[in-house]
Amino acid sequence: MKTKLNRLLLPAAIIVLAVIVLSLVLAGYSKGSTIRIGFVMTGSADDIGWNGMHYTGVLSACEQFDAKLLIKEDVLEGTGECAKAIKELADDGADMIILSSYGYPVEAADTIALYPEISFYAISSDITSENMTSFFGRMYQARYLAGIVAGMQSETGAVGYVAAMPNNEVIRGINAFALGVKSVAPDASINVVWTDSWDDAEAERAAVRLLIDKTDSDVITYHQNQHNVAQAADEAGVCSIGYNTVAQGLSDKYLTAAVWNWESVYYEIIREFIQGRANSVRRHWFSIDRGVVVLSEYSPLVDEQTRLAVEQAKADILAGQDVFSGEIYDNNGTLRCGEGETMSDEMLFSSFDWFVDGVVIYE
Repeated sequence: MKTKLNRLLLPAAIIVLAVIVLSLVLAGYSKGSTIRIGFVMTGSADDIGWNGMHYTGVLSACEQFDAKLLIKEDVLEGTGECAKAIKELADDGADMIILSSYGYPVEAADTIALYPEISFYAISSDITSENMTSFFGRMYQARYLAGIVAGMQSETGAVGYVAAMPNNEVIRGINAFALGVKSVAPDASINVVWTDSWDDAEAERAAVRLLIDKTDSDVITYHQNQHNVAQAADEAGVCSIGYNTVAQGLSDKYLTAAVWNWESVYYEIIREFIQGRANSVRRHWFSIDRGVVVLSEYSPLVDEQTRLAVEQAKADILAGQDVFSGEIYDNNGTLRCGEGETMSDEMLFSSFDWFVDGVVIYE
């Protein structure tokens, strides 16, 4: 009887001990010196699009933990400025540094290695290390749902996509959107124009004009930092689907948007650091069930049939049916995923150098 009782009490004791240890960790941070969170961004904190959205999210998360936020703004990729920003943040006593743009980890890898005592978190990074974790949300799930809206709304069977550059993240989004379109409009084409920049209003507007004039696209979406595409499409009387945040001041032809909830993301990773679990996993990839990626409210032009189709697709995703599962061919006719198969996270994150059937690239 005594042995049985001991066996019952041991797991409970372990749980109590874990709670005490965690409480001490949190108490140490709350009573000791303030946690200092470094944050590197490509634009400014008051940007309307990508950068402002990240700043608002990380600031809110820091406030919830009473952490001090150290910002490095306008740090352009590929300039060497990221390494400089990291060194400055380290000198300022940063305990944790968040890199909020895709290209930072590669160009600053050697500098990151110089600070093993600092925990790094890098957005959508293909590379990780002992002190750097990659984090992102499964935006491709929201892109797929947006594709359903586009496919059911299009009358020409041609849908446009203005994309920044062909990296894994952007290609993954294009492919997911295309699969969504073709799930409801099998003969549709998804026409892609590159701008080679995250933020180039002139190039984005020119891309919209090309998609309208050359491809007859009557619904256009984008992967850009700002809402220039949605604005240009609206001015041309063409439907659009937004990205990042909800664009303001547009007509009902702005159908919906695939948007981020960055506050939720930054809360998760900062809490992980505070709890002493920093860099304990290689990658965080938050799914649609966490509310990190969502579709915004619909325009009145989106009918009930479309809304129901989106809800059913979302229910399927939540039930475990991934967007990249089942029979998938690329746009050269090669089978990339077979019936009953699901593409692995590693493939989705690091191996997208091809496009699904129906995608047409315009140079």
